[in-house]
Amino acid sequence: MSLRTRTAVALGVSLLAVALPGAVLPAQAVAPRTTLPAVESEAMCVTCKIPLTVAQSPQADRERAFIQRLIDEGLTEAQIKRALVREYGPAVLSLPSTHGFDLAVYLVPPCVVIALLGLLALLLPRWRRRARAARAAEGVGSTPVLSPSDEARLNADIARFE
Repeated sequence: MSLRTRTAVALGVSLLAVALPGAVLPAQAVAPRTTLPAVESEAMCVTCKIPLTVAQSPQADRERAFIQRLIDEGLTEAQIKRALVREYGPAVLSLPSTHGFDLAVYLVPPCVVIALLGLLALLLPRWRRRARAARAAEGVGSTPVLSPSDEARLNADIARFE
C-alpha cells in the first residue's frame, strides 16, 4: 500500500470516528432529561397555594415524589405537567394554560398598555395646546402692566435701596 493510500485511509477512518458520535449524539439529545427543580419551579402545592419550591408540607412532599417518579419513568417536562394536572387539577401549575379563556391572562395586559399609550398619544397634544392657550390668555411671557399705585410703591422701594 502506498503512502498516499495509507494517508487517505487514515484520514477516512479519523473522519468516520469523528462523524459517528456526532450522528448518534443528536438522537439522544432530542429529548433532554428533565429534572425535579425544573418541574418544581413551575408547580404549586395544592394545599398551601404557594410554589412547590418553597412549600414544606406533607402534600408538597407527595407532589415532589410523584414528579420524581415520573422523571424516573423518563417522561418529558410537558408530559409531567399533563400528569400533574390530571392528578391534582389545573391549580397545580403556577402559570395558566395558553389556550381557551386562560389565554386572556397573556393577551389583556399588553392590549391595555397599547390602548393607554394610544390614548396618551391622542390626548397629550390636546393638553399641551390647551396649556399654551391658557398661558397666552393670562399674558405669561409678556411684560406685566402695573397699576399707578403699585408703580409708585415699587419706585419708592427701589429709591430707598439705592
